[in-house]
Amino acid sequence: MLPRNLALIDHDTAYAEHLAQHLRDRGIDVSVFGDGEALLAHDDSYRFEFYLVDGVQAGGTGVQLIEQLRRSSDAGLLVVSARPCTEVFSGAVNAGADMVLSKPLPCEQVALAIQAVQRRVARCAGPAPGAWTLDRAARQLRAPDGAHVALSEADVVVLDCLLEAAGTTVTRETLSQRLGRSGDGDQGNGLNAIIYRLRRRIERATPMLVPLQSRSRVGYVFRAALSAA
Repeated sequence: MLPRNLALIDHDTAYAEHLAQHLRDRGIDVSVFGDGEALLAHDDSYRFEFYLVDGVQAGGTGVQLIEQLRRSSDAGLLVVSARPCTEVFSGAVNAGADMVLSKPLPCEQVALAIQAVQRRVARCAGPAPGAWTLDRAARQLRAPDGAHVALSEADVVVLDCLLEAAGTTVTRETLSQRLGRSGDGDQGNGLNAIIYRLRRRIERATPMLVPLQSRSRVGYVFRAALSAA
C-alpha cells in the first residue's frame, strides 16, 4: 500500500531527485521541495497523502515544519535525517512524525517505510468528525470538539461561500466578488491575507485539523461537513 502522491522536502537536490525518481517508478506522484518554506508557499501544501521530510531544515531541525503540517494534515509523515536518529528522534516524534530514519538509506528501504506508515494511516482512519457550524449572528465558527472561533466580517463572507459550495471549490473570483473587492485575483484584494488569518484563528482555537484548504490557482474548499446555526 503506497500513497498516490507525496511531498519530498529535502535540500540535497541530488539525493531528492534520485529518491523521487525511484518513488515515481513505484507509481507515486512525487513533488520535490528544497525546504519547508517552499512547501508552505505552495498553494496545495496540505493536499498531499504523504510527507517525506529531511530532519534538518533551514535554521535547525524540521520540528517546526512537522508541527505546521500536523496542524492541517493527518497524512503519513516520515523523517529521514543525515544526523543520528538520537539527535532528532524525540523532537520529530513529539511534533507528529510517524517514523524517523537515518541517512544514508537505500531507496527501497525508504519505500518500504512509506508503505508501513501508509498502512497505519489506512487502519487508523476512523469515521469523519461531526460538522463544523457557522453562526452568522454570533460571528463564530464552532468546531466539532466544541471550540469557538471568533470571526471577522470577511471571515463570515468566506465561510458563507464555502457553506453554499457544499464541499466543492469556490473560486478566488467568486470570493473576491462576494467580498466586494476588485476582481484582480489575490494580488491586490488581500484574499490571501484573509484566508491566512482565518486559518490561524482556527489553529489557535482547536487542535483539530484545519479543513480550509486551497486549490492551486483555482480557489478554496472546506474539506469537512459545514452547517449553519
